[in-house]
Amino acid sequence: MLTKFVDTDSDFNLEVAAEYGYKLVSMPYSIDGKTIYPYEDFTTFDPHSFYEMLRGGVVPTTSAISEEKYTAYFEPEFAAGNDILYIHFSRAMSMTFDTMDKAVAALLQKYPGRKFYEVDTKGITIVSYLMARELGDLLNKGMTAEEAVEWGKKEVDHYVQYFFADDLKFMRHSGRVSGLAATMGGLIGLRPVIHMSTEGKMESIGTVKGRTQVMERLVQYVEQTGLDIKKHRFIIGHTDAPALVEQLSQMLHQRFGEDLQIECVTTNPTAGSHCGPNGVGIAFYARNRWK
Repeated sequence: MLTKFVDTDSDFNLEVAAEYGYKLVSMPYSIDGKTIYPYEDFTTFDPHSFYEMLRGGVVPTTSAISEEKYTAYFEPEFAAGNDILYIHFSRAMSMTFDTMDKAVAALLQKYPGRKFYEVDTKGITIVSYLMARELGDLLNKGMTAEEAVEWGKKEVDHYVQYFFADDLKFMRHSGRVSGLAATMGGLIGLRPVIHMSTEGKMESIGTVKGRTQVMERLVQYVEQTGLDIKKHRFIIGHTDAPALVEQLSQMLHQRFGEDLQIECVTTNPTAGSHCGPNGVGIAFYARNRWK
């Protein structure tokens, strides 16, 4: 038997995970010294309340999962005789995977007949969500774990993500984005456009002034690099910005047709702690991870 895992940093909630038979690895965030595990400490995420808290001045922090926590996720599956496939957010984004590797290595010594497979989406939030959903469809049609790993290696750089942050203090605090002059951008009203690089890191690729203008830039990226976008899911992600999502959806439909299948997803609180409120992004199938 094969047990499939995905993590909450990939924007999966309990309902969508159950649709594919995924189990959730919960990526924590902390507020005022209290560590919170999404979909373990709560079952339903209230995005408006969370992002209103950030608008009020709260800046959460995030941390890696402990080796013991990974062991608690994976050992019951190995003990039951199951192998594991874990589709996860980018290794390059977090030290948590070093801890995971230690836990998995110890478990494989304890259960030598078992196998652990992983697909690194080299992304986070909506692009990881997009890949995990499309790969989940293939797995449900009979794809093996070995085939899933090879699919991931071949396809990962066709899945792209572009987004903008509205309040740069969260990006500045996270320190996860290269090439981002957060302080200057905040002073002059510029919004950085960020993508996931081929190395699986967030990278600022330019700045645009004004929300409508930055969303037009996102649409331009679809025009420049999109490939068979109507044959794949098209994802809009946001950090509690429904009006901007509606505006961007209209722009995309006007440019690419009403039959473009758009799904809207609210960014999970752990990743949202780094992005802040009022941000919007897109993920889609493309020729490559173009800047």
